[in-house]
Amino acid sequence: MSLVQAGEPVLLISEEGKRYLIFVQDGGEWHTNRGRLPYDDLIGKAYGRVVASHMGQKFLVLRPTTSDLTRNLKRTTQIVYPKDAARLVMELDLWDGRRMIEAGTGSGGLTLSFTRAVMPNGRVYSYEARDEHQKVARHNLDRLGLLPYIDLKIRDIGEGFDEREVDAVFLDVRNAADYIPQVEQALIESGMFGALLPTTNQVSALLRALENGDFVEIRVEEILIRPWKPVPARLRPSDRMIAHTGFLVFARKLDAQYRSFWMDKRQRRRAVEFGNARKQSDRDKTF
Repeated sequence: MSLVQAGEPVLLISEEGKRYLIFVQDGGEWHTNRGRLPYDDLIGKAYGRVVASHMGQKFLVLRPTTSDLTRNLKRTTQIVYPKDAARLVMELDLWDGRRMIEAGTGSGGLTLSFTRAVMPNGRVYSYEARDEHQKVARHNLDRLGLLPYIDLKIRDIGEGFDEREVDAVFLDVRNAADYIPQVEQALIESGMFGALLPTTNQVSALLRALENGDFVEIRVEEILIRPWKPVPARLRPSDRMIAHTGFLVFARKLDAQYRSFWMDKRQRRRAVEFGNARKQSDRDKTF
C-alpha cells in the first residue's frame, strides 16, 4: 500500500475537478477558501482516498505524476508542456545511467523530467544564464529530492560546456544555432541533440547550423494532442485541443570523417549511378 509521507508532494482534486499540488509537513495545514485541511489527516494515510476540510469540502488524494508536477511547480518562465517533454525524453534516449546537458534551466520543469529518466545512476548538467531563474529551479528540484542527481550551473553557454562525451545535449535557448560548435564538443560520437524553438525562422537557422556541422538524421517535429470526451454514450472530440507549443528539432552527432557517407537520397542515388557507370567503363576497357 502506498502511503503519504511527510515532505512529499500530494495532488488534491476537488469535487469541481480543480487540482492542487501541495507539500505536506508534520503539524502543518493547507488553507483554502474551501476550508482548512491538516496535513496530519494525510500523512501515513493511503493515496486514493477522499478527505474533507473543516468546512466539509471533499478532495481526492492522489500521488502526482511527473506531468502533474511539471504543470503545477512554481515558475517564472514558460513551462515545457508534458507532451513535448515526453517526446524529448524518448528521442534523446534517456534512461538510468545516461549523462546529459540541458541549457536553459528555466523553472526546472523539464529538468525534472530529464532527471527522473536518468536517475539514480545518471546525471543532468543544467546551465542557466539568469541567477533568478535558477534559484526558482533549485527550490523546486530540492523539494522533490532531485538535487543529488543534478549539477546546476550559472554560465553563458557561449563559453562552452565543462562536460565531454555526454550522451545527449538539449537546448532551450533563443539562438540555439549559435551554440552548435559547443554542442559538438560536448557530445559523444552518435550522441543525441535536441532543441525546442517557438518560431520557424529560429528553426531554419538551427537547421543550417546542423547541416554545416557533423550531424545526421536531422528532424523537425510538432506534437499535437487532441483529447476526446470520455463519455461512452457521447464519445466525441473535446471542444479544445493542445495544438502548437513549439518545434522540436533532433539530430545525431557523427564523426566528421564519416559525414560524407550521409547524403540526401538524390546525392546517394547519383553517387551509386556514377559508381556503377565507372565500374562498367572499367570492365569495357579490359576487353
